[in-house]
Amino acid sequence: MIAVKDVVASSKWYQSVFGCRSMHGGNEFEVLLSENDEVLICLHKWGEHQHPTMNNPLITPGNGLILYFRTDNMKGIRQNIEALGYPMEEDIHLNKNSRKMEFSIRDPDGYYLTVTEFHTYEG
Repeated sequence: MIAVKDVVASSKWYQSVFGCRSMHGGNEFEVLLSENDEVLICLHKWGEHQHPTMNNPLITPGNGLILYFRTDNMKGIRQNIEALGYPMEEDIHLNKNSRKMEFSIRDPDGYYLTVTEFHTYEG
């Protein structure tokens, strides 16, 4: 779960990028599901419901956090980003550590996302 300024706008962005769908919906909280009905991400409005780490929207969102998405549709997601005219942090490249292709972007709230080709973590 991440804190966002505008749950509805962030939900639309994530749905456009990842092709996921809304399970919950609303102005304060959203649950987005993958095509396999797995929870992809939860979005929560800053300052609602007194969650201790989601009270101050003035701090830099995601400091020390990388949201890491493994997918078998990396090129499709990359095309969705391009269609939205959204800037890339790093375009598709080989990660020397994981030996997998990946790219990175920031979402509308500034969270850093890395999208990588699907793989099983091997340690």
